[in-house]
Amino acid sequence: MGRLRQPRSKHEQIRDNTGFDRSTPCLASSMALLPYSLPKSVLFNLDPEAAHELTMAGLARFQNTPLACLWGVDRVQDPVEVAGLTFPNRIGMAAGLDKNGRVIDGLGAMGFGFVEVGTVTPKAQPGNPKPRMFRLPEAKALINRLGFNNEGLDAFLANVKRAQFRSKGGILGLNIGKNAVTPIENAVDDYLICLEGVYPHADYVTVNISSPNTKNLRALQSDEALDDLLGKLQARRQELIKRHDRTVPMFVKIAPDLDETQVGVIAATLQKNGIDGVIATNTTIAAAASDVWQYRGSTGTVYVGGRVLVREPHVEQRRQRHLEVREAGEAGAHRGRDRLRPGQVRPCRGRPALPSRPPRQTGGPRPRRCPRRHRSRRRCAGHRRRAE
Repeated sequence: MGRLRQPRSKHEQIRDNTGFDRSTPCLASSMALLPYSLPKSVLFNLDPEAAHELTMAGLARFQNTPLACLWGVDRVQDPVEVAGLTFPNRIGMAAGLDKNGRVIDGLGAMGFGFVEVGTVTPKAQPGNPKPRMFRLPEAKALINRLGFNNEGLDAFLANVKRAQFRSKGGILGLNIGKNAVTPIENAVDDYLICLEGVYPHADYVTVNISSPNTKNLRALQSDEALDDLLGKLQARRQELIKRHDRTVPMFVKIAPDLDETQVGVIAATLQKNGIDGVIATNTTIAAAASDVWQYRGSTGTVYVGGRVLVREPHVEQRRQRHLEVREAGEAGAHRGRDRLRPGQVRPCRGRPALPSRPPRQTGGPRPRRCPRRHRSRRRCAGHRRRAE
């Protein structure tokens, strides 16, 4: 007769948002198993966009596998209701990191309450010319000018359909935009195509009209253009509500570079067209490089595309002193060491310098040794007699 197995303890089986049973307490996902410093040391030695693509490829390859425990953590349960949606918690991944929806489950395993992917356009497009991503390590920041690079709506929807994030309780947002080659007069058509495609698969839809990296896109934030765009999108949404028998909230993503008058006009337009919410904000273009560098570290220099944008005054002074020192022949001063004088010996690190021993005499007659080979002449009787 078989023996009944005792129920597993909470440490023996833990099922989290990675979708896999974890059989040991050490794998409980209170924190990721892979320390951030380890991949950072590798990725920061690569080109920024190459590091981004490598990360996306790794997440896409290992999401929904046992290796997802390397970065997976338990989702914090702090529900909040917005626009009729119950978000598991208030922290989410914004659009722009995963433009093609390739790693929805990989991002969801990190504990986010919601994940937004995109921006997607009707047709595939390469985005802006490279290089288009630049690090500011001292400011812990990144400059991007990608420009809606994505594989198009069809590839985007195929990735979204494969994702399991929604079935595990996560909120999925899909971000839509227009192609760069589409004239601004026909921008509404691109948004309508994208809205109809993503509507059945989204918990909410974001209308991106504020990216500074797509030419003339921000013109859609003007009063007449925005009213026309949102009016047609709202009319199409009403049709989709009847067709799919579900209401999907629609948000609008605005720019941070708006004055109070523009914000007031946009708010009135959004209310007029029944928009459910605002996502604030997109990338800024207002801050000059010197303003961005107010959080600078010790180097004080911003390089973009191999060109120096900003060099702080104290850094420039230090650079000039360094050049003067080198010209004066004081080599090694920039390393914090004084130049040695002729004949001077650098002491060993970690111990004080000892006085040098006197040089050994090599010339002259050698002293006579005692016939009895006494080490001391005082102990030799013959030597005593000579001394008397």
